[in-house]
Amino acid sequence: MSFTPHGRHLIVGEWVASPQTFLSEPAHGPAHAFGVGTVDLVNRAAEAAEEAFWSYSATTREERAVFLETIADAIEARAEAITEIGTQETGLPVARLQGERGRTTGQLRLFASHIRAGAYLDRRSDAALPDRAPLPRPEIRLMQQPIGPVAVFGASNFPLAFSTAGGDTASALAAGCPVVVKGHSAHPGTGEIIAEAVAEAIGKCKLHPGVFSLVQGGRRDVGAALVTHPLIKAVGFTGSLAGGRALFDLCASRPEPIPFFGELGSVNPMFLLPNAVAARMDKIVVGWAGSLTQGAGQFCTNPGIAVVRADQAEALGAAMVTALQAVGSQTMLTEGIAAAYVQGRDRIAASPAVRDLLTQMCDRRQATPQLFMVKGSDWIGNHPLQEEVFGPLGLIIAAESEDQMLEIARAFEGQLTATLHVDDADTALARRLLPILQRKAGRVLANGFPTGVEVCDAMVHGGPYPASTNFGATSVGTMAIRRFLRPVSYQNLPEALLPGDLR
Repeated sequence: MSFTPHGRHLIVGEWVASPQTFLSEPAHGPAHAFGVGTVDLVNRAAEAAEEAFWSYSATTREERAVFLETIADAIEARAEAITEIGTQETGLPVARLQGERGRTTGQLRLFASHIRAGAYLDRRSDAALPDRAPLPRPEIRLMQQPIGPVAVFGASNFPLAFSTAGGDTASALAAGCPVVVKGHSAHPGTGEIIAEAVAEAIGKCKLHPGVFSLVQGGRRDVGAALVTHPLIKAVGFTGSLAGGRALFDLCASRPEPIPFFGELGSVNPMFLLPNAVAARMDKIVVGWAGSLTQGAGQFCTNPGIAVVRADQAEALGAAMVTALQAVGSQTMLTEGIAAAYVQGRDRIAASPAVRDLLTQMCDRRQATPQLFMVKGSDWIGNHPLQEEVFGPLGLIIAAESEDQMLEIARAFEGQLTATLHVDDADTALARRLLPILQRKAGRVLANGFPTGVEVCDAMVHGGPYPASTNFGATSVGTMAIRRFLRPVSYQNLPEALLPGDLR
């Protein structure tokens, strides 16, 4: 199946052209013209989403589950075409796009199964106590209800799993909320073909066409118009700290503030404890090098920092240099992301406290691994060294004592993940570190690497700011659906008036 993008927006079930266009910048293959999003298109999509909310929020859990499964089927029917356009636009390898497509359809089906079971509704019931003294108690029942239209911003680094029909969209649709997607300009053709699959599913399930709209990339005013539109009730975002914080501030400054669920990045520190390093440093190095450079390091869970005892740091650094030199250059998602990677590398290298272990040339869209080392005492309080560098760059922090390792842990800002490499003989130190790390991160790992976020019931992909803007939420896993629901209590309502799921 071949696919040639037509470059239009999906608004209320119709493909709409824009007078102004932009050209895609594929890693290889032909460039295509796409319509530039406008404030008017945002307004039309948001109004249609609000109109659709009344019927879509009233659908049964079974009807929504079938809809999610129908989207998954429609995506899989376009599998080869999605891989072709996705690899052209992003430069990601075929196997990566195939795996990400499976993750995308898998989470749609998982969410369908989850809402069928009904536990996410958190239904509660307190029976009436008419004879209670001194005051009687009324009957009170509770259930989660969908909040309204949701805006979703596509992510640059996951053209499928975190974009048009990715986790945010799937969560909102599962909850009963229509979605307006602002497509990412790094992969507009991939966004378009996925939107075609969603539109097909809407038609097959006979839903209101305003349930889903796609507005392709535009100027900043388009994103601002979307998050400030009075009919939009929540926002899902995966991207940079600067871009996410700007949108978060807009959401908070609205006349009616709304929740902004932003996943903004992380350095994902690893703490390599002494006995684990002594027993299996070679294995740790192989794992870290693979995780650090996977997908050219363009993962929000990329483990960019390793904290190790100072007397083990030199050997670790030498082994990592050897491992990273064997990797070679990789294509980054866009020239802008590649340029930002070089700027981040130069920011780290400019610190007089930092020692270069491996610095290699980067050519335009190509990235090569970089490795640096710094003493723990020089890293603490040096905020530029704590900021994420999006790409395959590693920093080793040489801790001068176990107490300093704890001090370093306390100095980290909020993280998506934190990792302990630990053997039995390290348990005492690990017990001291764990209370700090679980306060800093949404996911704590032992003897593994954080790239690869399992889509399941128990997963948390989020964490304290700046990892995310809402520490009580996750953007991956079935609990992600709860972001787009709110609890409603029903007091003394007759059975006939109660929602079907509460009767």
